[in-house]
Amino acid sequence: MANKRRIVDVALDEESVARRSPEVEHERAVAMFDLLEENDFALVGAPGPYRLRIGVFEQRLVFDVRDADDRKLRDIVLSLTPFRKVVKDYFLICESYYAAIKKLGPSQIEALDMGRRGLHNEGSELLIERLSGKIELDLGTARRLFTLICALHIKA
Repeated sequence: MANKRRIVDVALDEESVARRSPEVEHERAVAMFDLLEENDFALVGAPGPYRLRIGVFEQRLVFDVRDADDRKLRDIVLSLTPFRKVVKDYFLICESYYAAIKKLGPSQIEALDMGRRGLHNEGSELLIERLSGKIELDLGTARRLFTLICALHIKA
């Protein structure tokens, strides 16, 4: 059963992807790799495994969920509005964190990292809440998806 509750392929709509700093691009690449390595994801009412395409269309976040044979199962469309503040705050603290690594001491870096992880968790929990009743996922999967949403969100 666990094999059916998983994403086996993920892609971002490259038209929607905002280009960010090399550090953020690295986080995006790591999130995609980690998501495929380990995830718990189930579209309510449709067994997996799944192929997932994530993009932004008309100011809405779109999860295009497909089966393993690439047949469309469902589009899940979410408003971007609830995510805007947490994504903005997350990017601000990430920029501070990356700058701190270059010039501040360990205690300041650790404080910024704790804030960064807290905002990341907040965004991930919001994603779980917004997908409730549509997609079931664990916090680790939500965290990786939130990172990918951040890559899309800013350009939108």
